[in-house]
Amino acid sequence: MCGVFGIRSEERDVSRLAYFGLFALQHRGQESAGIAVSEGGHLTVLRDMGLVAQVFNEQQLQALPGEVAIGHTRYSTTGANRWANAQPLVHHGRERTVALGHNGNLVNVEELRAELTTDGVKLASGSDSEVIAALVARDPAPLPEAVANAMRRLDGAYSVTAVSAGVLVAFRDPFGFRPLSLGRIGEDWVVASETCALDLVGAEVVRDIQPGEVVWVDDEGLHAAQARPGGTNALCIFEHVYFARPDSRLAGVEVHGARLRMGEALAREAPVEADLVIGIPDSGTPAAIGYSKASGIPFNEALIKNRYVARTFIQPDQEMREQGIRLKFNPLDEVEGRRIVVVDDSIVRGNTMRQLVQMLAGAGAAEVHVRISSPPVVSPCFYGIDMADEDELAAAHRSVEEMREHVGATSLHYLSVDGMQAATQLPEDAVCRACFTRQYPTSVPRKVEKHRFETAPA
Repeated sequence: MCGVFGIRSEERDVSRLAYFGLFALQHRGQESAGIAVSEGGHLTVLRDMGLVAQVFNEQQLQALPGEVAIGHTRYSTTGANRWANAQPLVHHGRERTVALGHNGNLVNVEELRAELTTDGVKLASGSDSEVIAALVARDPAPLPEAVANAMRRLDGAYSVTAVSAGVLVAFRDPFGFRPLSLGRIGEDWVVASETCALDLVGAEVVRDIQPGEVVWVDDEGLHAAQARPGGTNALCIFEHVYFARPDSRLAGVEVHGARLRMGEALAREAPVEADLVIGIPDSGTPAAIGYSKASGIPFNEALIKNRYVARTFIQPDQEMREQGIRLKFNPLDEVEGRRIVVVDDSIVRGNTMRQLVQMLAGAGAAEVHVRISSPPVVSPCFYGIDMADEDELAAAHRSVEEMREHVGATSLHYLSVDGMQAATQLPEDAVCRACFTRQYPTSVPRKVEKHRFETAPA
């Protein structure tokens, strides 16, 4: 998760465009937000805990003039939910100062932090992202080469926007785990985690930044280089299932269309006699529409969502997740006495679905048939999703029948791996499906503690 954005323009209000870009990427992280602006090579950074609209106001944006702006919305996977880990972070190295926003998670961060600390580099945060900035900031090579050199040291997932000495830089790991797109407003270049942010600021989508590629924008315009050879592509398929906004395009595929096709495939794989199909708003709705279309069972809204409550899945602790679920949904009379097909995109920890089934049964539903438009999540993610502990995953050690009992449904079926894959219209070797298959594209640690660097020397 996390959302990153960057723009370089001599004429436009870059901080305001970054603000709106982050607004479009708010779904990718709700813990903190920040913008770094470079004016004549001088960096100014404003970051704080909370949503984009809570962190920034009109007066603050007016106080952030410049030619380059990068922005970040944070969803924590390494490092606690605290101000010191908010991004963009700034690292002052012996060769340059770098402001950086990172989406992803490194799997070799322990050895890199140890090396930097041994060399006397002070790291102010408990996140893995500062390691990237420190490697670039201490390298005497020209900025693009310093970035390329850093990329060769990094293992894991990273889609990054950065600024140093008035140059906008964006780069992506050689597997392309997390999305990163390049766009243009007139002659000005823009990068963003998702194409929906480019759409919002009026940018034309040009292309994806390629796995292993670094691009930089300076006074002479756009430059690009392949810093690391592109190997097997491994775009996170969970982006198609849940994370990305439905109006974004990932590897050229519209997310909404992929989710519709997942629902259609699910109806073919797991039919049921029922009266009504409902989706869990918002991420389950496209698959529910697809299920209804393929099955012929009418679709309707039956759960009303409080849109002012943050996504329950990405709240940082269990107590907040459970409270969020209770605040988030309310059933309509539509369900009373009816056989309901409830379609959602995934079951991760199981809390949301169990409470929703109870809620629908309490509202008088005769039967509650749960259909999930992805396979069981059985394995941790080490590439930027906050589920690095197998014990947190409800389906990791339960059969489908045991999961049905766990959530209390009349019946439960998941979409097959092949059905999910076909719905993306991407080849199998273009995506990472490790959380569903336990087959990782890189070596991974046995287990990771999220807060392991919080007591490291600052």
